[in-house]
Amino acid sequence: MKDDSAARGRVVLGIDDLRQLPGAAWVARTSCEGIQLLREHRDSFIDELWLDHDLGGDDTIMPVVALLEEAAFSGRPFHIGTIFIHSANPVGAETIVRALTHWSYQVRRATA
Repeated sequence: MKDDSAARGRVVLGIDDLRQLPGAAWVARTSCEGIQLLREHRDSFIDELWLDHDLGGDDTIMPVVALLEEAAFSGRPFHIGTIFIHSANPVGAETIVRALTHWSYQVRRATA
């Protein structure tokens, strides 16, 4: 999951089970990997975080969303420039947008 490109510039993370996400230096394929990826970057500024809702089988991005919400609730939100939601699931995408916007994260919908 690690790459030296963060030392050279922008930190772009992605959590998606299928898409390549060519702009992302690190990509997690499951919610568990996504949580680990965010924990590894806990004290860094993350320029962009790309999230897909459905991660294959019964897995969704919601455990990752819960981690972000809990961090904000405890007064220590993750430092993220923009969170992009690129899910083909419109209901799931809107759920993510509402949840994270509530905690003052900058969230944008992107075309899936």
